[in-house]
Amino acid sequence: MPQVQAASNKAKERASQSASAKKSKAKKSTATRQAKSHSRKKATERVSRKQTRARVAKVVPPSDRDIREARASRDDDDRLPARVVPVSVQAPAKAQRLGRTVIASTAVSASSGASFGQIYGLHQTSDPLDLKSSVALVMDQETNEVLFAKNSDAVLPIASLTKLMTALIVVEARQPMDETITITSEDVDTEKFSSSRLAVGTTLSRGDALHLALMSSENRAAHALGRHYPGGLPAFVQAMNAKARLLGMFDTHYVEPTGLSSQNQSSAKDLANLVKSAYQQHTIRELSTSTDYAVQVGARHLQFRTTNSLVRSPSWDIGLQKTGYIVEAGRCLVMQAKMAGRKLIMVFLDSTGKYSRQGDAERVRKWLEAAPRQLESVNLKLDPTS
Repeated sequence: MPQVQAASNKAKERASQSASAKKSKAKKSTATRQAKSHSRKKATERVSRKQTRARVAKVVPPSDRDIREARASRDDDDRLPARVVPVSVQAPAKAQRLGRTVIASTAVSASSGASFGQIYGLHQTSDPLDLKSSVALVMDQETNEVLFAKNSDAVLPIASLTKLMTALIVVEARQPMDETITITSEDVDTEKFSSSRLAVGTTLSRGDALHLALMSSENRAAHALGRHYPGGLPAFVQAMNAKARLLGMFDTHYVEPTGLSSQNQSSAKDLANLVKSAYQQHTIRELSTSTDYAVQVGARHLQFRTTNSLVRSPSWDIGLQKTGYIVEAGRCLVMQAKMAGRKLIMVFLDSTGKYSRQGDAERVRKWLEAAPRQLESVNLKLDPTS
């Protein structure tokens, strides 16, 4: 009997242990399920918070209307221009005294392949922007503040920058733009023997001739504009010089309307005055900044393009421009452009290299945009429903 009782007790003990193990296992299983559920809940909450933050942080780009309204409502303090320390550098004293003294000549320039500025030693002038132009001027159009000047008093040939004065005379004379003019043998270049796509006998409107003269620097078109002025070419050249005096351009002298002659000379300061005056004429602004234009010549349509690649660049806001080149003048460029909160007039004369004048303009732009100023801003709106 004692043995039976012991066996019974052992059986009860094993049953009790088994029941206790089952309870413990059940508790662990419940705890595991609860832990997993809690973890899933936490993960869901984290995802929800991330999604909420994403919805709150999503920025709705301003519409064109938002930008226009923001710009229209800016205070004067929000339009502060770039603040720069004006830079002025000059050539050695010998070159500074040149003025319009005839030291260089077309013959010397042609035989050496050097511009007047190179012959004068103007390229020896160094500047902090490392410009390739021996003469440069950057002026605020509205305040006349000179921000950058390099040999700005030097008087040099100006090549086709001449055509800006040609255009000003034509526009201010109010000659009919739809009147037909004809290219004749008188318009053929016998000085530099430059080529032209306007053959002798070509007829086109005065407006088309002006367009090609400003945009593509068409020499025959510019010469024909001068010939068709009341009183002919002599009266036209006289009007050009009279206008220069009226604008205070006392370093400037013209002998013909194209710029092919190296005797058409001016200084950067004078040319800045010319740009400022020409900018007042909508026609000159529009035609000089045109990128391309087709002209009907007989049964054909001739396509012409701008001589200034910057006009096509979306990073530039150019209101007026003109390029120029003959050996004696080097590469030249004048522009009116908006940048760094300012309306600026830029003049580059006697630049070396085919694309160096545009490169100089880019160097000036980067210099101004790096200057401290209060940037304009447009308020961005948050979309809480995204």
